[in-house]
Amino acid sequence: MPTATLEEYLETIYKLGEEGPVKPSRIAEAIGVSGPTVTATLRRLESHGLVLREGTDVVLTGEGLERSLDIVRKHRVAERFLVDVLGLDWEAAHEDACLLEHALSPRVLEALEAFLGDPTVCPHGHPIPSAAGRVSVEAGSLLANCVVGVTARVLRVPETGNVLAYLGELGLRPGAEVEIVAAEPSRGPLTVRVDGVTRAVSHEIASAVVVEGCLL
Repeated sequence: MPTATLEEYLETIYKLGEEGPVKPSRIAEAIGVSGPTVTATLRRLESHGLVLREGTDVVLTGEGLERSLDIVRKHRVAERFLVDVLGLDWEAAHEDACLLEHALSPRVLEALEAFLGDPTVCPHGHPIPSAAGRVSVEAGSLLANCVVGVTARVLRVPETGNVLAYLGELGLRPGAEVEIVAAEPSRGPLTVRVDGVTRAVSHEIASAVVVEGCLL
């Protein structure tokens, strides 16, 4: 059975894979460890038959994908409980869910899902995998690509802990309505209005927020 460390790597590889090819350097940056540490841990994952190396890319095997979806499901259900029931802010919930995800038994996980009404997305808008490993992602566009003058609805935001507090301050949460007021050229910031407050959003942040209804 994979340890908590190996489960963290599987979860990270899965999430990075949603964005593009997974390189060891990206894993090291995401987890906050050194390159040699990543190399050693990847060897352990390979020995368990959970990842493969395709050139410089790290790829989940069938079993690795199944294990990663299970841990992602536990993490996101735990976040829903911490936010919806205990009232934690989503930054703290993300951190604590990283601990809880390794301790939830299948029985407790199923009970939590039933108690919460079988949620389909986490507080950040990302899909919760089903018990059968199915993942349903609502299609959208990047906030950075929105047309000036439209009002879009936030679908999902990055799960990165150091970004969540800032997004919360901006009001950029799933379900929020965002009016595009202005857009600077050459990857400049967007000016948006959320809940009647006008703010500037960097191109980097706007390129990580997924919305619907952003085109005329």
